Amino acid sequence: MPENIQPRFGFVNFAETWNGRLAMIGILIGLSTELLTGQGILVQMGLG
Repeated sequence: MPENIQPRFGFVNFAETWNGRLAMIGILIGLSTELLTGQGILVQMGLG
């Protein structure tokens, strides 16, 4: 395996970039659902 290729798992920039993107999408979906239904996220999940 060449020395200049980074692994695609663990705490590497590639994984952290995608983790951040997916987290932002999740927050956006959660807030959109909250605005559309008028209920908080915890109430929608049955915890509130």
